[in-house]
Amino acid sequence: MKMANWNLLAEIEKHDILLRPQLADQKNIRDQTQSIINQVRSDGDHALVALTKKYDFVNLNALAVTSDEFATAAKNIDSNIFQAIQFAKTQIEKNQISQLPAIQTTTPCSGVFCERQPRPIERVGLYIPGGSAPLVSTVLMLAIPAKIAKCPLKILCTPPNAKGEINPYILVAAKLCGVEKIFKVGGAQAIAAMAYGTKLIPKVDKIFGPGNAWVTQAKILVSEDAAGASIDMPAGPSELMVIADDLADSNIVASDLLSQAEHSADSQVMLITFSEKFANTVQQTVMKQLEKLPRSSIAKKSLSHSRMIIANDVEQAILIANSYAPEHLILQIENSEKYIALIQNAGAVFIGPWTPETVGDYVTGSNHVLPTYGFAKSYSGLSVSDFMKYISFQKVTQEGLEKIGPYAEKLAEIEGLQAHKRAVSFRLKSEAGDE
Repeated sequence: MKMANWNLLAEIEKHDILLRPQLADQKNIRDQTQSIINQVRSDGDHALVALTKKYDFVNLNALAVTSDEFATAAKNIDSNIFQAIQFAKTQIEKNQISQLPAIQTTTPCSGVFCERQPRPIERVGLYIPGGSAPLVSTVLMLAIPAKIAKCPLKILCTPPNAKGEINPYILVAAKLCGVEKIFKVGGAQAIAAMAYGTKLIPKVDKIFGPGNAWVTQAKILVSEDAAGASIDMPAGPSELMVIADDLADSNIVASDLLSQAEHSADSQVMLITFSEKFANTVQQTVMKQLEKLPRSSIAKKSLSHSRMIIANDVEQAILIANSYAPEHLILQIENSEKYIALIQNAGAVFIGPWTPETVGDYVTGSNHVLPTYGFAKSYSGLSVSDFMKYISFQKVTQEGLEKIGPYAEKLAEIEGLQAHKRAVSFRLKSEAGDE
């Protein structure tokens, strides 16, 4: 991991050290992704089979998961792992149910009634990345709030393995959460299929789930197209920032950094601390722990574009963190709670020595689908409310219109919208209504 003292950097160097690894090649990624989307829109399911062969190196006879595949998965899973899935499901359900939006009713003045009512989004698409690890937890994080929101249609896309199969734990978790339509499609092509629909895969209204730079770009592109679909957030490769003082355990700090570095080669981890001595200790510890990891080759690539930053104090460290806007932020500092109010931009914050990011990924119940690439400055982590939309209802009595109508007439007059004014005036039988 490259090390730098923040106060010795020029402004351009400060900007560069906080860059994500894939952003430098953004135009190329956008162009490639648009080409994939165009191919899917043009050739539908045939394009999905061809693109799966090209990118996942597998020939598929069928894109949809069959009932037999679901049944086989249920028979072949380990009971202890199933118990862990059930536990995580319960935790997430409790958390998401507590976030269910309620009907909001207000009476701004006598005779005027306003109400905001939630409705489930009718057709939602869930994307589960494939790669080298089956992200069963992400299935739970997406499918549970969709189920609690009561979305009528829930489909899931995820890339197949080399045998053209979907990991059995993904199938079991999905069915456990009420998702029974699963398709063996990954990457930007899966996003395109859900956004525009094919003969086999239904078009959805909104797409959810994280992915690599191409998946993230595909989500952005389809959300910009009126014929496409809206999205939850730009959620790309995983990232973690740790703020740690000299009192922190270097073994724990190193393990936290590696917990995200092992996700994928384009993941990024950052450490902000207050002395080169501690940073060097963590650096050495990271290398020792790295040797024992099965996914060390992936973690090494991630560490090559990861950073260690030396700051003056906690306040400056949090300023840097707010600028970076990390997906995950861990506070390994004395009196961590004291600084919470200073944090403005982060997907999720993990406070104190007993809160590894890992528990947030799996079992605290908090949703782990979070904004990356700095989008935590304007996006929140996923919740059940993201699977819902809101309709406003308004009712005005005669008494109410007599109170508020003249003000509406004046505002319409200012804007030069005579028909707007008359819609009120005819009701009040004022001047315009006497014609």
